[in-house]
Amino acid sequence: MTDEITARAGREFYTFDGRILEIFGSCPNRFHIRNMDLRVTGPDRKGRRTVEISAGPPEARATQHTWHHSAEEWQRAQGLEALLEVVRATIASARENGA
Repeated sequence: MTDEITARAGREFYTFDGRILEIFGSCPNRFHIRNMDLRVTGPDRKGRRTVEISAGPPEARATQHTWHHSAEEWQRAQGLEALLEVVRATIASARENGA
C-alpha cells in the first residue's frame, strides 16, 4: 500500500500510510502495524462504538489506548470504518509474513 488513507471522527484525525497509524487529537499517537492490535467494538444499544489499540508484543502489552465514538460521530466519520479495516488487514498480513 502506498497511498495514505485518512478519516476524521469527532476530535480525532486518523491517517494510515500502510505501516504507521497516526491519530491526531488532544493526545496524538503513532502505532506501527508490527507492534499493535486493533479492536473495534459496538455498536452498543445507543449506537456507540469503541476503538481499542494495544501497543507492544502480544505476550507483554505496553499500553492500551481507547477512543469512544457516539453514533452521530461514527455516522459522520466517513471513511473511518474502512480505514480501520485496512489497518486490521495489514496487521494480519504482517503477522502471516513473519512479523
